Amino acid sequence: MTSLDRPTTEETSADTSADDARAVTEAALFEAFGGVRGMVETVLPGLLFVSIYTVNKNLHMSALAALGVALVMVVVRLARRDTVKHAFSGVFGVGFGVVFAMMTGNAKDFYLPGMLYTLGLALAYIVTAMAGVPLIGLMLGPVFKENLSWRTRNPGRKKAYTKASWAWGLILLAKCAILFPLYWWADTTQLGWVLVALKIPPFLLAVYLTWVFLAKAPPPIDVFAEMEAEERAEEERKAAAEEEGEGAPAGRHRRQS
Repeated sequence: MTSLDRPTTEETSADTSADDARAVTEAALFEAFGGVRGMVETVLPGLLFVSIYTVNKNLHMSALAALGVALVMVVVRLARRDTVKHAFSGVFGVGFGVVFAMMTGNAKDFYLPGMLYTLGLALAYIVTAMAGVPLIGLMLGPVFKENLSWRTRNPGRKKAYTKASWAWGLILLAKCAILFPLYWWADTTQLGWVLVALKIPPFLLAVYLTWVFLAKAPPPIDVFAEMEAEERAEEERKAAAEEEGEGAPAGRHRRQS
């Protein structure tokens, strides 16, 4: 290999920085969206509901089993002192579905609150992207320790967040376009199995596109590190001022002597 063929230090450093940025992005997305465990907690209650209902057509048993497993997952997270936001969101979603289905007596209504939530979330992604405040940026900004700095100081990341929000919105709208007609035309088991099948693939596609957009974007501005640096600089200025203040009287005393 000639000297021209060897990678330069700058190229190696750039490759390392790019790899680090991708790793940070992957870790942040994994944390924000719950990872494999979060996906399991999202799918399991609905899977249990449709499985039991397919076998015995018993709404009460199916609904209570789904709610029970959601509560168990919360208790397990609490016992292990893990983050419970994903498990709690699952409990609330299942709880609304159970209440709604029990009130109407229609097993398909177990899925309706979640479907309406998906539709509302899709519209929120699209509207915020159009307004220049993409929802995915509001969600991931604190995870990347950049808060809202991307809005005014990092236009490349704002563009990436906007693209990601559009991707999430359109993917969720496509999911709704499949589910809502089935809610009216299909029976409970058909709707349930399709909904379970559509839980993970659209989610993974949206997360992958978000990763692609952010991996190509400029790195986040760590506003927490900036605030800590400003605090240290302010403390150093105060210490220097105190030292000057203590040294000044001694200097005047020597001149008077």
